[in-house]
Amino acid sequence: MEDLHRRTDRPIEAGPAEPDWWRGAVIYQIYPRSFQDSNDDGVGDLSGIIHRLDYLKRLGIDAIWISPFFKSPMRDFGYDISSFRDVDPLFGTMGDFDALIQSAHSLGIRVLIDLVMNHTSSDHRWFRESRSSRDNPKADWYVWADPQPDGSPPNNWLSIFGGTAWEWEAERMQYYLHNFLTDQPDLNFHNEEVQEELLQVARFWLDRGVDGFRLDVVNFYFHDRELRDNPALPPEDRNDNTAPSVNPYNFQDHLYDKTRPENLAFLQRLRGVMDEYPAITSVGEIGESQRGMQTQRDYTSNGRLHMAYDFDFLASAYPSGHRIRHVLERFDRIVTEGWACWAFSNHDTERYASRWGLSEAERKLYAAILLTLKGTICLYQGEELGLTEAYVPYEDLQDPYGKRFWPKFKGRDGARTPMPWTDTPTGGFSNARPWLPMAVEHLERAVSVQDRDPGSTLAFYRAFIAFRKTVPALAKGELKIVAADAERLCLIRDDGLRRIFIAFNLSDAPIDVVLPEGIWTALDGVPFDAEFTGREIRLGPHQGAFAAADEGI
Repeated sequence: MEDLHRRTDRPIEAGPAEPDWWRGAVIYQIYPRSFQDSNDDGVGDLSGIIHRLDYLKRLGIDAIWISPFFKSPMRDFGYDISSFRDVDPLFGTMGDFDALIQSAHSLGIRVLIDLVMNHTSSDHRWFRESRSSRDNPKADWYVWADPQPDGSPPNNWLSIFGGTAWEWEAERMQYYLHNFLTDQPDLNFHNEEVQEELLQVARFWLDRGVDGFRLDVVNFYFHDRELRDNPALPPEDRNDNTAPSVNPYNFQDHLYDKTRPENLAFLQRLRGVMDEYPAITSVGEIGESQRGMQTQRDYTSNGRLHMAYDFDFLASAYPSGHRIRHVLERFDRIVTEGWACWAFSNHDTERYASRWGLSEAERKLYAAILLTLKGTICLYQGEELGLTEAYVPYEDLQDPYGKRFWPKFKGRDGARTPMPWTDTPTGGFSNARPWLPMAVEHLERAVSVQDRDPGSTLAFYRAFIAFRKTVPALAKGELKIVAADAERLCLIRDDGLRRIFIAFNLSDAPIDVVLPEGIWTALDGVPFDAEFTGREIRLGPHQGAFAAADEGI
């Protein structure tokens, strides 16, 4: 085992060990390559994150989720891991990581890390050994299969990154499975040794003080032992929740290459490891277009994951009042016992300001809607600045996914450009040429610019997150939809101690909203303009209002 850096003492905690701290928390995703460069090599790093922790504290978030920083050849920018227990020198050292944990915890910020268990890099020593022969100690640690009689791959499974999910290895005269890049061979979870080793990896990082994990592609862990072909998916049933519409991956119903029932027992084992430590949480990323909510239900019940990362609002479909109602009611109907983790943007999707074509006022409105939903909230770096998807010309493109499907799908680089801290040419991110170009259009939205504007999107996020902390029902209360249509979204959040009525105007024109029966008082601290007259609320375009029921009502 790679236990060279294992800690025997767990560092200071971020605060009192509240087991359910994650319910209703606001988690801020950091893509470390693009957050802050501390050593002027053009790539963000762990020390850069430490440097910006005060900014995150002022924003008001409860935790950060850091995308992979492990040792990697970087063919998928960290999601191809060559050593699970080492920090890649590009991002710093293990000492830097320990300092980050200590610094974040001292500010009351918890730290989640991206745990990529499904696959490794093809450079990982496990895979180098596995591919060398059919009878070595790690021969069965990856998914190997013989070719069909004509030499073609074992079945019709496809890679999300395009083409067959099988790659030929001449040394073994077999194919290996890769659901993603050919450089990312899938581990064989049917092998108990693999499971045990990965559980030890989780323990290693828990011992170093992390507060939980975001589990990458958690439903891909197991495959069908019989390697049965996936059936075709009718065109009318296809969507772009998991892969872009131009990707033939969407043409199959993925019954056999992922979301297998064997995964449930492993997730219980993983939860058992996490439960050995105080106040740990987990967020499962479920890439499942046809059975996403059903899988969330299964994965977050019976002692498995704490919550699942929902994809419904990461898709291209505009979140109208009708759609929001549909998603929330469907979640309550199907998931029942589970807890959602809602997000509008992340490092794999087009930024929501561009995806939905939102105006400045609409960006603030939808930020408030997101932060009002029942569940844990994930914000992606730069979202609080109202950033749009950056234009990255083909010659500057880094993402292999984008290169494969260009120009119909331009990849993920547009959401991964450096964070603009100042309006200087490199945005205060680095003094060197950044690994992706600084988006010129983002400089006018830099942190330093918005800090000077009390009406900025950043000021709105700070104010709304601060307001949210004063109203516990917004974090953990039950949610009831009162009205949802093209013009309005009206909700009630109720934690048993206080009922909160919420109204949003989704339209470009003023509307009137009638309060429910009873006595209601407008809440202070809401960064919206609303006019209360008796039981009526006058809402301007893209505005919101919050009112609390008087005691006894």
